[in-house]
Amino acid sequence: MIDRLNAALRRVPPWLLYLLLPLPALWFLYQGLTGGLGAEPIKALEQKLGEFALQLLIVGLAVTPLRRFAGLNLIRFRRAIGLMAFFYVALHLLTWLVLDVQVLSQIWADIVKRPYITVGMAGFALLLPLAVTSNNWSVRRLGIRWRKLHKLTYLAVLLGGVHYLMLVKGWQLEPMIYLGVILGLLALRIEPRSLRRFRRTGAA
Repeated sequence: MIDRLNAALRRVPPWLLYLLLPLPALWFLYQGLTGGLGAEPIKALEQKLGEFALQLLIVGLAVTPLRRFAGLNLIRFRRAIGLMAFFYVALHLLTWLVLDVQVLSQIWADIVKRPYITVGMAGFALLLPLAVTSNNWSVRRLGIRWRKLHKLTYLAVLLGGVHYLMLVKGWQLEPMIYLGVILGLLALRIEPRSLRRFRRTGAA
């Protein structure tokens, strides 16, 4: 079953994601313009863009565990998923900057005074160099440093989950589930020391 699914996925071009994944953003915008996002459409638009960005970040984080434990190979789509996640993070940020706050002096005050915004901006700052270097030229240029740099993804996704948890009022189930999934996926990426020693011994 997995082999057939992997074979089918190999026939799907990664560039197709760049066409399909922006569609939810257009749908959210349409809902906002037509009254489908409720009494506070800007806040709702911010939340929908941010939540979809977090979902894509989680999918990107799940690619390696899915291959390791389930045999499902999505590696060829990981770059597109990551870049589209950054796209939605940027839209989430721009919606807050341009449509919500609008006043430049207030932006810096919110970043400093509101911890959930501080955490969110830290996550964005980590994602920015990852998006800039998500190309073949950077992979060749940076070599082994590229892999080390892109491990910042783990911290960025974790900060995204914490940002969502801090954003909502009270202890709500949905952001706690997101953070739990993120922590679980990060835990799956940690190889026991004995297993790493066994692999090095076997390779030798």
